[in-house]
Amino acid sequence: MYADTDDTLGVILAGGAGSRVGDADKGLLPLLGRPLVEHVLKRLRHQCARVLIVANRNIDDYARLAPVIRDEVSGHAGPLAGLAAAFGFLQANRHALPDWLLTAPVDCPDPPRDLATRLRAALMANGDAACALANVAGKREPLFAMYRVGSVPYDWHASAQTALHEHGSPMRWLAASGALAVDFDDTSAAFHNLNTPEDFRNYERAHDYG
Repeated sequence: MYADTDDTLGVILAGGAGSRVGDADKGLLPLLGRPLVEHVLKRLRHQCARVLIVANRNIDDYARLAPVIRDEVSGHAGPLAGLAAAFGFLQANRHALPDWLLTAPVDCPDPPRDLATRLRAALMANGDAACALANVAGKREPLFAMYRVGSVPYDWHASAQTALHEHGSPMRWLAASGALAVDFDDTSAAFHNLNTPEDFRNYERAHDYG
């Protein structure tokens, strides 16, 4: 585990519809012999004191791997519903607030090992900023983000709820929040998402060293 992780909560966003994998729950699909979500959990557990999964189905299956909460709304409302749920969870548990919240999507098995460290460093160097997100090859990645929680998670919760009902776009929400963009071009391969069955097969071919 990296230094200064004691006050960081990791959140894996696993509420997608899985439309490109036959409507399956992507986080539970097998990858190299274990569910995809386990790969993400392993990477985030080295960067966070605790990790929480946000899902909207198969809750019991996810709960066998880590604490899990449901999306803010039913159905598949997109990742902003998961973000709203995470901040709602913090609002309901103000007695144990982390200083930082790190998010990652469930379909990226290998997020950078220093994702939390670099995003947090950017926020600490810019005291007025409340969020930092990854920027890869000129593209901002709003689901790979670090939030400064402080003592007011209800501000984030209310803001996410409003954005969810107005437009549902995490990028628009974070842009309106003045999020910092942190360059990760040197680790761009770590942001590879698995969206289709072919993506899963290609990943396994590239990483099966047995």
